[in-house]
Amino acid sequence: MLKKITIILLLAVLVKSENLLAQINREVLVSRHNVVVKKIDSLASLSVGNGRFAFTVDATGLQSFPDRYVKGVPLGTQSQWGWGSFKNDLGYKITEAYRYYNQYGRKIPYTVQQNEPLRAKEATNYFRQNVHRLQLGNIGFDLIKRDGKPATVNDIENINQTLNLWTGEIKSSFTLEGIPVDVITVGHQDIDLISASVSSPLIATGRLKIRIRYPYPTGEWADVGNNWASGEKHRSSLLNNTRNGGLIRCEVDSATYFTTLSWKGKAQLAEKQQHYFTLTPDKTSKTFSFSCLISEQKAQTEIPSFELTQNNSKSQWKAFWQSGAAVDFDGSTDKRAFELERRIILSEYLTKIQCSGDFPPQETGLTYNSWFGKPHLEMHWWHGVHFALWGRPDLLTRSTDWYFKVADKAKNIAKVQGFEGARWQKMTDNKGNESPSSIGAMLIWQQPHFITFAELEYRSKPDKKVLEKYKDLVFKTADFMASFAHFDKEKGRYILGPGLIPAQERFKAETTFNPTYELAYWEWGLKTAQEWRIRLGMERNKKWDDVVAQLSPLPVQNGVYLAAESAPDSYTNPEYKTDHPSVLGTYGMLPETSLLNKVTMQKTFDLVWKDWSWNDTWGWDFPMTAMTAARLGMPDKAIDALMMNVQTNTYLVNGHNYQDDRLRIYLPGNGGLLTAVALMCAGWDGNNKTNPGFPKDGTWKVKWEGFKKMM
Repeated sequence: MLKKITIILLLAVLVKSENLLAQINREVLVSRHNVVVKKIDSLASLSVGNGRFAFTVDATGLQSFPDRYVKGVPLGTQSQWGWGSFKNDLGYKITEAYRYYNQYGRKIPYTVQQNEPLRAKEATNYFRQNVHRLQLGNIGFDLIKRDGKPATVNDIENINQTLNLWTGEIKSSFTLEGIPVDVITVGHQDIDLISASVSSPLIATGRLKIRIRYPYPTGEWADVGNNWASGEKHRSSLLNNTRNGGLIRCEVDSATYFTTLSWKGKAQLAEKQQHYFTLTPDKTSKTFSFSCLISEQKAQTEIPSFELTQNNSKSQWKAFWQSGAAVDFDGSTDKRAFELERRIILSEYLTKIQCSGDFPPQETGLTYNSWFGKPHLEMHWWHGVHFALWGRPDLLTRSTDWYFKVADKAKNIAKVQGFEGARWQKMTDNKGNESPSSIGAMLIWQQPHFITFAELEYRSKPDKKVLEKYKDLVFKTADFMASFAHFDKEKGRYILGPGLIPAQERFKAETTFNPTYELAYWEWGLKTAQEWRIRLGMERNKKWDDVVAQLSPLPVQNGVYLAAESAPDSYTNPEYKTDHPSVLGTYGMLPETSLLNKVTMQKTFDLVWKDWSWNDTWGWDFPMTAMTAARLGMPDKAIDALMMNVQTNTYLVNGHNYQDDRLRIYLPGNGGLLTAVALMCAGWDGNNKTNPGFPKDGTWKVKWEGFKKMM
């Protein structure tokens, strides 16, 4: 009888648990934020992709009018493998970008930008520019008017476009001179392939064609994929042309890649002019579908049809949305709730297609270049941490494992500079080569990130195999941190710097030391690395313990934390109240460390909230501030921070975090938002409150499932 009662109770618990897990109708939640576009809007382009490849379209469903979108969200086609380099005819060497800084009584080389002599300036410019991420091709419509002239963007009318987030499909309809065109665009979730189905009477009249064009890299800070000049500098050739498929080979400086096309029905693929190919459907039908694979090597098998790609997209997007966490604000009376929910859902979509590949992403993802397409490793925290907190750690693991590939170069940086361990790059490329940067080379807050990523993976799967997998790089990361900390005999403590720039990039490297956030991160990182040794049954590292025990305290003046010990004017100098208020990251991004005094942090938060120049900030500053507010027990301020009415906290109709005319999309803002929401829902270690980041005045109805606690 007792067994029977026990079984009944267990079943009741399981049923209750199952109901809790299934409390959110995810399809309804996701679908109410489908993106709808009704006009040509250069900031409203939409993308399909899989994390390793992305394809961005205009209101026609393809990339028909790229020149119209260059100042908005450009119509890019990029892959994680797509990199190229101009020839190094003058034989520049990276050592020509070295500048030596007096640090700890030694001259230490840093790879920075040079203005003189001329040779050094040209060398640093070359290595900043190369390698660069490539725009791999433009696939759009050639639309022809009745008079035989090409249609312009102004001829496109009656636009109705929807991104179905649940299926990953973009459905577009428009008219040209009153004639309808309907398009469905999908991206394959396993390979670098897009596919489209087109239905229109224009096909039967020969007035609709598919166009494939290949731009040349600009070599500029940004590359939006519409440089049609310099045709003589690259080659594209039609290698194979059959009844239902074709193959185009592209050679761009150091890179060679292939475009494989297949289609259903009759069509003709032809070279119209240099780097310009057209696919003309047969006039016997009003419908046409095609697939396009862009790859480093020739496709060895038949590429998937539109139908197969569509099914692949539907099934895998459904699986994505049903995995991991979800949060639903339905029933909230706070007027900001729906907009916050929209930003969350669209950020999930965008970070999945732009940031979940095998490499740390650039800040503009796989849409267009910023900083020549190169990732910034200090931003990897904002791009990736949320995946683990949202119960999708595998999407973070992909790019965390990249560090194994570039570890030798990180170790070499440390060795050349006379430090131990591995010093992780800042502005880098796909192979881990550090690029010259006057600010980037001096940053250090990217260093403990690897420990964060490894710890998050271990928390998601507390298995010794995870410890064994990452231990060597965790320890090498900590070795550098311990050796970078310098023992000042006069002060009787370890200090960081001079010879660094904090996350708040407003201070000179030569004079800056002991930034507050970095000190706290150093303590947390070294303690966490030590915990890894304990978990593995290893002896403690005495050097790490020594640094932690004698690390400088967090610098305080007038009861608030300074940006750095070297900046007593942190809150009186107007310049120092701009950029990232990273002092808040000390207890926002990071948990409570032994260095922290929460009363002091509360006063610091109040001062920053009141006096900071919020118009001169970045997209991730708002979620960072929200996390600090939540940890300090101020959920009202957490919401106010997330929804602050500042330009850099703008989220476009497509969900992208807009910064300014230069950075029209900024994915660290999207990732930061997701990280903050996870913390505001599930809390953090040692916190047992429900929804600690949301007001308890009845205006917020927060239902969630699947989140993991923050550290």
